[in-house]
Amino acid sequence: MQAKVIHAHQIQAARYAKSSVRWNSQLSGTLLRRTIRLPQEADDLLQQTLQTLNLSMRAHDRIIKMAQTIADLDHEGEVVTAHVAEAIQYRQLDLNLF
Repeated sequence: MQAKVIHAHQIQAARYAKSSVRWNSQLSGTLLRRTIRLPQEADDLLQQTLQTLNLSMRAHDRIIKMAQTIADLDHEGEVVTAHVAEAIQYRQLDLNLF
C-alpha cells in the first residue's frame, strides 16, 4: 500500500507541477472542474446520488476529489464510474458516522 500511495503522490505532483496546488484535496472551483472531467455515466451517477441524498455542492466536490485520488491509487489516468461509485460509498460511511 505504501508503494501505491507514493506512486499516487508522484502522479499528483506531476499533474499539478505548473500550479500552486499540490494534492487533489486542494482543488476547488474552476481549477477542480478544469482538472477532473467525469465521463457522462459517472456524472449521471453522481448527480443522481446528490439528489437522492440531498447533498451539497461541497459534497459533490469532495466526492470528485476522492474519485480522482482513487484513480491515482489505481494507476488510472482518468476517473471512471467505478471510482466515483467507490468515493460515494466512502461518503456514505462518513454520513453514517455522524
